[in-house]
Amino acid sequence: MKIIVVDNYEELSRTAAEMVAEVVESNPCATLGLATGSTPIGCYEMLAEFCKDKKLSFKNVSAVNLDEYVGLDKKNEQSYAYFMRRELFDRVDIDKNNTHIPNGKASNLLDECSRYSKLLNDTDRDVQILGLGSNGHIGFNEPNTPFDSLTHVVDLAESTIRDNSRLFYDGEQVPRQAITMGIAEIMQAKRVIMLASGLNKAQAVKRMTQGEVSNDCPASILQRHPDCTVIVDKDAASLLKK
Repeated sequence: MKIIVVDNYEELSRTAAEMVAEVVESNPCATLGLATGSTPIGCYEMLAEFCKDKKLSFKNVSAVNLDEYVGLDKKNEQSYAYFMRRELFDRVDIDKNNTHIPNGKASNLLDECSRYSKLLNDTDRDVQILGLGSNGHIGFNEPNTPFDSLTHVVDLAESTIRDNSRLFYDGEQVPRQAITMGIAEIMQAKRVIMLASGLNKAQAVKRMTQGEVSNDCPASILQRHPDCTVIVDKDAASLLKK
């Protein structure tokens, strides 16, 4: 695990965007594993700028997302499908047919999990972008999720609901369940880029990088990934031992 400490969120976003751009430049048909939430927004903004300036093309790129809320269709402004269109897909030249997100409105959620798991198994992800939950979750894999888990429906922890409520108009509207890529599937990516920003992530960063590998902190499994880069700003890195 490689840890890069930067001064601020803008530098974090640029560093991550440049790493993703290198992946796409070296393989124009790359498959990207993408995350949602507030942390990767700056990275997506810069990738969109690279595309606008003709420095990068997503024409032949494919994308698979980590998760989606149960009960929200892709047109719902709070869905992750909508988020991805707003923050990245509508701003670059990617073929929308090559973008994949779990269907939170599927009539049979178990079948949807199986479908998405098969898609992931049949797809070689060149890089997986991750954010870090304040409780150490990755994707929506909450503490005590088995490391061998595949795509599944999860009941969201209260801390996760609380963290995500700021992105909703009313905290009571935050869904209580999500479909998420499993930990074993996250670990299948050839390369992982983890992003964390802010003092509220400092404890999770410490546990992820310097604590024991335990499903009490799901992100700690990344210590065992062969190519994982953790990019954190000074606040998020404030508890790390030198």
